[in-house]
Amino acid sequence: MKKYNIQNYLRYKQDLKECLSNIENKSYDEYTKDQLITVFIPLVENIARKFSTADQASGIMDITDIIQEGCAGLVQAVGKIEWDKINDSNSPEQTLKSFLSKRIKGSIRRAIDINRGSIRIPEHKLNEMRNNPDDKKMVEIFFNSIFQSMDSDSYDDDSDSVNSERSVFQYEDKSKEYNIDLLNIYLFGLFKKHLTNTESEVLRLSYGLDCDKHSAISIAEILDFKGPSAYVRISELKKFAISKLIANVEPSQVIDYL
Repeated sequence: MKKYNIQNYLRYKQDLKECLSNIENKSYDEYTKDQLITVFIPLVENIARKFSTADQASGIMDITDIIQEGCAGLVQAVGKIEWDKINDSNSPEQTLKSFLSKRIKGSIRRAIDINRGSIRIPEHKLNEMRNNPDDKKMVEIFFNSIFQSMDSDSYDDDSDSVNSERSVFQYEDKSKEYNIDLLNIYLFGLFKKHLTNTESEVLRLSYGLDCDKHSAISIAEILDFKGPSAYVRISELKKFAISKLIANVEPSQVIDYL
């Protein structure tokens, strides 16, 4: 897919059609690896088009990017097929398609998660969130994950609601540097809807969303907070603003982003 842009998409479709026409109809386990990959490329596109390309869910990825990632997942999946298990199932064709579909979707989701923004949530947690669309606890995990991934310091809070999720971040992060622009757009939209200007500024400056990170002391100076304990007030506002987001953002909004 790499050489195909939107303008050349029809050429890709024509190339695929010609390749498929040169493959004889036979049992799936009789195809070579390359033939099997080609036969299931239409399945990749069918799955890829179910992922949103018009909003923040897929970030900077367009449909050709998503198809390409799905094809990469397909190639890996074909190499892991255990034909004995496939042929012993009640419906070999359906079992094979289900096996490939799961891995194609996983490959696309991982690519979307990597390209979407500066967020460090383990994939099993992302899947847990997606599988529980009405769970308010998911919103808490989501925001704690975002902000703790941006800040090496844990919240100085002994509440169970925070401590219960600290284990989420005890996973080694082997991901590349992410593009934070799309995440910022999403967060700023929520800030505008649910937070005051001061609360928004505290979070923006604390986590360096579109600027360098600032200490509580420097934020107090910028926002003209007076007194020797002004920085304490900034820290309190930061915690309060995050709690306010958790309380007011609906799970459906988080699911839309994920």
